[in-house]
Amino acid sequence: MIEIEESSGNVYEDIGSREATEMRIKAQLASKIGGIIKARHLTQAQAAEILGISQPKVSDMLRGKFRGISEAKMMDCLSRLGRDVQIIIKQAPRSRSAKGRVDVVCA
Repeated sequence: MIEIEESSGNVYEDIGSREATEMRIKAQLASKIGGIIKARHLTQAQAAEILGISQPKVSDMLRGKFRGISEAKMMDCLSRLGRDVQIIIKQAPRSRSAKGRVDVVCA
């Protein structure tokens, strides 16, 4: 019999990564960047020029290898691709633990 475990919603947390939240956020940002690059029909070289990073870094980011790219740089990439990036800080609901959470919401 195959045992099935329900996901927490964060694959990085499920596999025990110490940087689970950071990696989830980077994955979401990279996914959005990749979607914009694809929608504009940009080559990785063209995207690299726009983003101000090397083509190999673009390739790594789009393949989920983004450890060497900060969240701030990814937000800069989105800005360079014509997207506004907002950071909103608000009180966490009392129904959760005292710790807040970080989410990426794309409009």
